[in-house]
Amino acid sequence: MDHTPYCRTPYRHMPYRLAEQLEWNLGDPDDPGTLFSHARSLALDEREEFPAALCAVLDQLGLYEFYIPAAHGGRLTDYEQLVQLVRTVARRDLTVAIAHGKTYLGAVCVWVDGSAEQGRRLGEAIASRLPVSLALTESAHGSDLLAGDVVAEPAADGADGYLVSGEKWLINNATRGSLLSVLSRTDPAGGPRGYSVLLVDKRTLPAGTYRHLDKVRTHGIRGADISGIAFDRAPVPAGAVVGEVGHGLETVLKALQLTRTMCAALSLGAADHALALGLDFAAERSLYGRSLIDLPQARRTLAESAADVLAGEALALVAARAVQTAPAELSVVAAVTKYLVPTRTEAVVTALTRLLGARAFLKDVYAGGRFQKVDRDHRIVGLFDGNTLVNLNSLISQFRTLARAHERGTGDVAGAAAAFRLTAPLPPAALDRLSLLARHGSGVLAALPGCVGLLRDAAARNPAVEPALRAAERLSAVVDDVHAEMAAFRDARTDVPPAAFETARRFTLCFAAAACVGLWTHSHRDAEAGATGPLWRDALWLRAALARLLTALGLPDAADPEALDGVLDASIALHAQGRLVSLLPLSLRPAGPAQDVRDRPPVRVPAHAAGGAS
Repeated sequence: MDHTPYCRTPYRHMPYRLAEQLEWNLGDPDDPGTLFSHARSLALDEREEFPAALCAVLDQLGLYEFYIPAAHGGRLTDYEQLVQLVRTVARRDLTVAIAHGKTYLGAVCVWVDGSAEQGRRLGEAIASRLPVSLALTESAHGSDLLAGDVVAEPAADGADGYLVSGEKWLINNATRGSLLSVLSRTDPAGGPRGYSVLLVDKRTLPAGTYRHLDKVRTHGIRGADISGIAFDRAPVPAGAVVGEVGHGLETVLKALQLTRTMCAALSLGAADHALALGLDFAAERSLYGRSLIDLPQARRTLAESAADVLAGEALALVAARAVQTAPAELSVVAAVTKYLVPTRTEAVVTALTRLLGARAFLKDVYAGGRFQKVDRDHRIVGLFDGNTLVNLNSLISQFRTLARAHERGTGDVAGAAAAFRLTAPLPPAALDRLSLLARHGSGVLAALPGCVGLLRDAAARNPAVEPALRAAERLSAVVDDVHAEMAAFRDARTDVPPAAFETARRFTLCFAAAACVGLWTHSHRDAEAGATGPLWRDALWLRAALARLLTALGLPDAADPEALDGVLDASIALHAQGRLVSLLPLSLRPAGPAQDVRDRPPVRVPAHAAGGAS
């Protein structure tokens, strides 16, 4: 039987080509003479110093242009591109990725609900390289946005605008940011319609109406500007209100759907870095007269870690594309992604810590202490934009709708298919379609029966795919069981029982597994022809990912040692070739001689960046 790949031209996915260009432009991270080197990042971390020079490098390369939608003068047309660019920076240094990427987070409320004029002006501000921040949290209330005490009172004597008073705390770039999107109470009674987002320009505030709160020393991302700001009747014009007065909470929750999806990039970058260190250590270290990478327990740790990274990448790919293909379902997609990718990345880092032993914690013994920095830095990602419980609770609040939709078989299946098919062009982002509730269910899960059918067809053509088919069929049964559990908690609103959170956790695993099945069935023919083809042929990575996810779901006999061994061998080969361990090709080494980053042009997207083979 002929099993040759459908696409004979080597497949290059455009977001990865763009990320590859950024990677090369940043220079060799292992060369201490490179401006954005591992050595410099470690030194800045040790001094707890803000990485201003490294952020300036990203500005020079034009990364900020991808924080601005094209409609507002920027180059953001493809959210998958943004994920891969941020992942590239995070792979080098999470502190820099968080410090620089905060501008996107600070601006996104305007992209979601602002006027055209607000969008234009903010786009111009970001293009002039002004940092922007999002000011949500307060020291007394944490993530409880409905308890916020920062108030915006109508200006006195009939003047236009508001007087803002109160403190925002634990805010990234609160001190360095020039503009802040501030969630403020505009109705003294508070409540869901009692808050508004104000775009505050600190440059226009009179002296004495605001002050910065001290930087908070943190365990990870030590150099980041995690500080606060206190307002004292700071005058803000009425035109600073983003969207409608009283709609601030809704605006923020919709904006967080985008930022939670983007947080996957931070975790993937950390996972890339940690896995590369683990592979290097295992190849270099000898134990009992053998290379560590040849010992069964070490191989199992590395194989499971690689499979988990690839599963997280698959989920992030589908989620990033769903921003544009299925925006009405992003409330589910974002919560799943923000919960699962950071959580499982933490597990990968923990597993690799056991592999490295004491060297994972020491600063100057192995790789300059890079592993302990990755470990410390990544721990905060799970807290960004809603912690794990917040995201699980967001899913619990939708159990009724999701369970009913599963019974009816509804969901945006066409949108899910477009997210699965990497060669499909993405439609323009329709952020006005974002919703706090996925009213028709999940297209990713509604598409699962059809994807299992495609997998069955693939197994008929190639018997090597049969293990993946059996795993997907088991997944389908679990999905039904989990939705039955969800139906039992459909009325949970307050005082949610712990069992509901466990059901929500299981739902995230089902969703991720369904995303993996969908991605492979819709994209394997093209991807098999690329440099990462060995991972796609015979559904190798899919088998390994499903084995890991079904095991996490508690299914007996879900392990697939053969697939894990194959994924590890493919990962070792990619790493040895100077390529990223990834589902899609990305070379970490430029073909030509290295250049100083300051001599390189800004990142540019090829004209045919919509996707497809090249």
